[in-house]
Order: sequence, then structure tokens, then C-alpha cells
Amino acid sequence: MDKLYNIPGFLKYLNLGAPKSDFVHAVQFDSEDRILLQSKPVAIDFYILAIKTNKDIPQSEGMSSSYVYLDGPNKTLEWNFSSSFSGYALFISDKLLAKHAKEYNFMNYNNHEALFVTDEEKAILLDLFEKAHQEYLKANFSKEVIVSYTALILSYTYEFYKRQFESRSKLYNKVVADFYSQLDTYFNEGSKMLILPSVTYFAQKANLTANYFGDLIKYFTGSSPQEHIHQYIIQIAKSKLRQSDLTISEIAYSLGFEYPTYFTRFFRKETGITPTVFRNQ
Repeated sequence: MDKLYNIPGFLKYLNLGAPKSDFVHAVQFDSEDRILLQSKPVAIDFYILAIKTNKDIPQSEGMSSSYVYLDGPNKTLEWNFSSSFSGYALFISDKLLAKHAKEYNFMNYNNHEALFVTDEEKAILLDLFEKAHQEYLKANFSKEVIVSYTALILSYTYEFYKRQFESRSKLYNKVVADFYSQLDTYFNEGSKMLILPSVTYFAQKANLTANYFGDLIKYFTGSSPQEHIHQYIIQIAKSKLRQSDLTISEIAYSLGFEYPTYFTRFFRKETGITPTVFRNQ
């Protein structure tokens, strides 16, 4: 198991020195020339919010060379930077930030799902990170003020992720199309597995985390992946109930339900009636 670091231990590991508090720390990367640039997997028990600017990052039209990444408790981090970088980072304990962070799925995205920001978005976020850093530098800084700035950063990040989804619509529309295709394949060719498909299964097919995949599918279709899976199962179940002589139990097993009673309960929840009533209508 990867070593689990708290804020003081992780800062020491990064060569960033001791924090002024065990619960919150702010750092400006520009002034840190000894920061650890490479690391094998390590785990943390707190939140990290960071904005990084690196001239080596290729810029596209309308985009800056900056990106935001976020990590949370019990997540594993691994990095390999070729050179130093600019920007800010906030390290905040789970106790202080959990009620804000748990509102956002993107706190569980992977590093390859980082938010790449436009010049305008960069200016907004840098201003908030800088204000949080300036507060931290005060002799009697306020943890509450820093958490408030952090909550604002999370709110803006949520809006900017929606822009990223839209700006990559051509790519992400393919993810949606592939999801529909894989649903067909799962039940028409992969049903021999006899287990219900999970959102994680389809997310892995797209090489995305379940949270990022879920937000993407819902953004473009209006329904979550779980809702799509349930709707698809109901569609197949109705077809088998109307067009086959299979028993309710046989239909349940063919769809991946472990017990027929689970299927009956699921069908009633989704349609308002039992499979038997539906078949006899």
C-alpha cells in the first residue's frame, strides 16, 4: 500500500518546508526551487488544489498554457515533471473542506482529466489563488477566509469544466456514441458474463474515471450513465416479456440479475408495475 501522507509530512516530502498549520497551507511555486519534480505513487489524507503554468505545455487557440488539477483524501499521486513551473497550490485538510469538495464529482477525476483553462479563466483563478496565498502569509491568517477562497475556486472550476466539455464536443460525442454501442455489445454479445454492467465498466472502456465519464455523459445527453443502463435493461426486459416464452426467472438471469426477486424489484421501481403484470397486459 502507498504511504499515506498528512499535510506536514507531504510538504516535507516535497522539500517545501514546514507549514504554519497542520490543517492548511498555501504555496507559490515560483519561489520554490527545491520542489520534488518526480515521485513514485504516494497517497494523501487531505485536499490539494493547484494551478500550474508551464511554457512547455502546447497552447491552442484561445487557451493559456495553464491547467488546474485537484486531488483529495486517499487518492494516489504520481508525477514526473521535466522542469520547474509557476503557479499556486492550496493544501487543505478533509475536516475543513469536505463539505464543499463533496459537492463536486471533479474532485475524483484523474490527473489526465485536468482542467485546461483559457486566458480569461486563468486570470480569474490566479486571482483567487493569489488572494488565498496572501491571506496565508499574514501573521494571524484566517483558515476560514482561505477555505472561502477555495470554495470559490471550486465553483469556478465547475463552470470551467462545463466549458471544457463543450469545447471538446467532437471528441466527447464519440465517447457518447461508443457508450451506446458498447451497451448493445454488452447485452447482445457479452451477456454470457451474466452480471449487470456498471458505470465503471464503461468508463474504463473510454479510459476515463467513473466520475468524469458520468459528468460527460450527463452533460451531453441529460441522463446519467446509470440511467441509460437502467433504461436499456428495461427495454430488453420488456421485449423478452412480450416476445418470448422465457420465465421471469430466466429473463432475470439472462440480464445479469443474481436473483429473480432483484429483477422484479428493479422492474417495478423503473416502470411502476411487476414483470408479471406487464406480461399479462
